[in-house]
Amino acid sequence: MSKTFRLHAHDPNMVLIGMPGVGKSTLGVLAAKELAAPFVDTDLLIQAAHGKRLEEIIRERGLAGFRAAEEAAVCALNCAGTVIATGGSVVYSAKAMEHLRRRGRILWLDLSCALLERRLGDLDARGVVRAPGQTLQGLYDERKPLYARHAHARLLLDGMNHDEALKALLETWASLEPLP
Repeated sequence: MSKTFRLHAHDPNMVLIGMPGVGKSTLGVLAAKELAAPFVDTDLLIQAAHGKRLEEIIRERGLAGFRAAEEAAVCALNCAGTVIATGGSVVYSAKAMEHLRRRGRILWLDLSCALLERRLGDLDARGVVRAPGQTLQGLYDERKPLYARHAHARLLLDGMNHDEALKALLETWASLEPLP
């Protein structure tokens, strides 16, 4: 991969949104390495703040309690020039999304639901935030318009390996308009 891209401390953040299992954390780490930039995973921030895994927080606090914790973690971010991988449910919080939008460019990483199902396996063990009994397809259909509303760009990653996905991510990032 060419080292033509960089992310500097004064640059906007690269914010990755999308369904669980789409590769936000994996591609986020790869992009941060390529851009010589810091990396933040908001799911890990939530877990560290609460000393528990996501599925434990969801089980103990319910969906509303988890979403409140997620919103607080995201709204506490005060960084620039950082690659940020968000939890898949962050798009339910208009406040969190506005906070992210003011500080960066939002890229929606998307995969077909069939590929997501193969990647994810046990949704409860993965800490996937969803209503009781909700299928992955139902969750995908519910979130898709939210991702579309908040994203500056969408990358459909079906059929791409990590190198191809990273290349597409960096090219899309480079094509986005700067923050006003």
